[in-house]
Amino acid sequence: MDEALEKLAKLYESTPLLVAVYDSFDRLRYANAAFRSAFFVEPDEMLTFADLMRRNFKARRGTVISVADFEEWLVSTQGRRGKVGYRAFETDLWDGRWFWMTETVRADGWMLCVASDITDLRPDHRAVRQQRDAAIKASYTDDLTGVTNRRFAMARIADMLEHRTGDGQSGCLAILDLDHFKQINDRFGHHTGDMVLRDFTGLVRRFVRRTDCFGRLGGEEFALVLPDTSEAQAVLIIERILSTVRRSRPLGAQTDLAYTFSAGVAAARTRDTVTDLYARADDALYSAKEAGRNRIHIHGAVQGPTTASG
Repeated sequence: MDEALEKLAKLYESTPLLVAVYDSFDRLRYANAAFRSAFFVEPDEMLTFADLMRRNFKARRGTVISVADFEEWLVSTQGRRGKVGYRAFETDLWDGRWFWMTETVRADGWMLCVASDITDLRPDHRAVRQQRDAAIKASYTDDLTGVTNRRFAMARIADMLEHRTGDGQSGCLAILDLDHFKQINDRFGHHTGDMVLRDFTGLVRRFVRRTDCFGRLGGEEFALVLPDTSEAQAVLIIERILSTVRRSRPLGAQTDLAYTFSAGVAAARTRDTVTDLYARADDALYSAKEAGRNRIHIHGAVQGPTTASG
């Protein structure tokens, strides 16, 4: 076995295929020589995907990213990256090469990326394929915040339920709703309301793991899909988010503008449909609002002081 692994390592180093492995925090943990050369990675570097893309974007090398706002592109890309077990897509490099990239994701969030050079494969069809990929991306992205939209989030709920474990526990769904958002719009205007929504999504994304999905359902309501996560773990994650949001002042100098959210959490059950799970999370959200907002409620749980506003 040791000899086979040694041979495999040498083959990876010599193959023209690009091979890389990212951990659950999206940090590059292994890259073969071809990958390092294409994306300008030093042998001992373990950059995050975001830092690698950001560095190459500034240097106009590696992946061609034809956008004016890199951070907006990154939000949209990370919202979809690693959320399904397997996906394949085309990507082009500044050096003129085109690659067919595949991403295979384990349940624990580790990702294997393998890319092959397709520069000579029907270049006359590339424009059509690029337009198709751009349309798919747009269909899954919320225009205002850059996070995934309702369609994508609901599909991830279905995926979570499809891959439930033998005991039926496949994870949790949380629905988050900004408190008194209409008052923010009425007092400060819709432009400020949009700023609050973007501030909120930026804060939440700090806590979203590779296998999680965070998306905007509409208005000021959002979904957080948490596969392989218990109710206790889900509440802990959302409590951290709520604590961070409470401290946020999205207008900077106008420190009187603060905001909070309410959340309803429901654990998936055996034979759940998307509608079933969503309805229970929505019921828990309604309960949190009725109890005074600025808190988290679990569906079916007796609410104690730990779920009250802080």
